Amino acid sequence: MRTTPLRADVLAGLTTAFALVPECIAFALVAHLNPLMGLYGAFIICTLTALLGGRPGMISGAAGSMAVVIVALVVTHGVQYLLATVLLGGLIMIAFGLLRLGKLVRMVPYSVMLGFVNGLAIIIALAQLEHFKADGAWLSGSPLYLMLGLVALTMAIVYLLPRLTRSVPPALVAILGVGVGVYLLDLPARTLGDLAHIAGGLPALSWPQVPWNLETLQVIAPYALLMALVGLLETLLTLNLTDEITETRGHPNRECVALGVANMTSGLFGGMGGCAMIGQTAINLSSGGRGRLSGVVAGVMILMFVLFLSPLIERIPLAALVGVMFVVAQQTFSWASLRVLHKVPVNDVLAIIAVTLVTVFTDLATAVLCGIVIAALNFAWQQARELYADSHDESDGSRLYKVHGTLFFASTTPFLNQFDPANDPARVTLDCRHLNFVDYSAIAALKTLRERYSNNGKHLRVVHLSERCKQLLKRAGLEH
Repeated sequence: MRTTPLRADVLAGLTTAFALVPECIAFALVAHLNPLMGLYGAFIICTLTALLGGRPGMISGAAGSMAVVIVALVVTHGVQYLLATVLLGGLIMIAFGLLRLGKLVRMVPYSVMLGFVNGLAIIIALAQLEHFKADGAWLSGSPLYLMLGLVALTMAIVYLLPRLTRSVPPALVAILGVGVGVYLLDLPARTLGDLAHIAGGLPALSWPQVPWNLETLQVIAPYALLMALVGLLETLLTLNLTDEITETRGHPNRECVALGVANMTSGLFGGMGGCAMIGQTAINLSSGGRGRLSGVVAGVMILMFVLFLSPLIERIPLAALVGVMFVVAQQTFSWASLRVLHKVPVNDVLAIIAVTLVTVFTDLATAVLCGIVIAALNFAWQQARELYADSHDESDGSRLYKVHGTLFFASTTPFLNQFDPANDPARVTLDCRHLNFVDYSAIAALKTLRERYSNNGKHLRVVHLSERCKQLLKRAGLEH
């Protein structure tokens, strides 16, 4: 039976909602917050980004990367300062989108993208290990065997069901099937209710109760900026990944604005901040969710869980949710990146490994920055090595140099080494037809070259400069 897009979006949204609940609760607990703050944040952010965002099919919510950023703030200043920070962070995200800075994600190399994906896959898998503990101690004996068995059963359903039918999301069948089985057999499995109770009312509109003055701004501004940076990075990278999976194109600037609006709304209604969640996005996409309705259903269902369905939702075995997230981690990890490690340049291998490790052990923003620095240094090194010059003597006794390449800070020394002011004729011509000037270092190098010839009593003539190069030299006061 063929699944209609509408039905596929509804079922995918329902599946994603089940996967969002334990993650958002866990992230709220990590940040020392009431679990309901995580659920309210997930409902608001997931729904609004689905309605307003630039990437249908992508799921946003109360993300772990955001939770880690604000732990220190919550511990030292309390929840109200967090809500004010979420408001300011959302405002920064909106400004980022309105300034059309979403295109900066193009500066992230593919090797960094692979490292980001692999690192998050590992984080998703490692996060599930916490569910193998009870009261801080690892499970053992019958509880451990029961947990492992249910996890294995869930994973088997997710992997095998698509061979029989694709009319329903396998993750949804696995979660509900294992949950019903545990209930009917009265198995002593740990459930979502053991993690936290999620019953609550509607989120209430409330302005953060903090003194709105310069002192408060000094406290929350650094956290808000870091929260916005991490949230935007994770969102834009997840958007790129979703574009690749769906073979469609999203709108990054619109997504940034929508994320900012969602975060500000979440802060006003007592919710956590959030951003795109790669694990839940993968679940939604693999379950057939491609439209905005899938995200709306996921967000609204979380609110329904809180308002009306908490007794049933709290009966869902943690093992079923863990099994689904293990599958997500396996499917998210770019296994192809391991197979090509011996085929790609060493610098790309280094970037993939570095970003993966830094993502796991620190945070996404630091990881992406490290990856971009590695890629930029390698690019500069390669461009500097490619600069070369051809020279020959003209019939009038002068010498002509034709330099090829890009002149910038890393290539100034190779550029100067192409010339021999001491032994060259009295008149030398530099042909810049194939030379591109990039920065002030290039201008300084040309000035140095002229001075070296002048000090030897010789004249250097520069020809065939591009209009852009002429403008650079003119602004620097160095006429060609």
